[in-house]
Amino acid sequence: MKQIEVQILQQSYLLACPEGHESRLLEAVEKVDTAMTRIRDAGKVRARERIAVLAALNLAFEVADHEAARLAAAAQAASAPDAAIAIETQAAPGAEDSERLQQLVQRLDEALGHDGRLL
Repeated sequence: MKQIEVQILQQSYLLACPEGHESRLLEAVEKVDTAMTRIRDAGKVRARERIAVLAALNLAFEVADHEAARLAAAAQAASAPDAAIAIETQAAPGAEDSERLQQLVQRLDEALGHDGRLL
């Protein structure tokens, strides 16, 4: 495992990352930092832990929306002759998104420590 130092909401975190997945981790860090910065800059929430929870919920909602759209597209494709292939290719990314979200929440939990557990 490789360790990468990143900045989220102007704070440094040292994260473990499997070899070859650095770009995916950096993309996730960028999404989290952007989401947290937007919430902080809105001015209503100041506590870092609350900002992290709200950002995680917003990102989870986004993933759920994408998954629902994929499932709707798969259901629509079910009327096509090759429906089994369409459903299989549409459903797989949703499962991957859920796994990536769980990994992100775990990394946030590790970064925040025991006092700031998200879930």
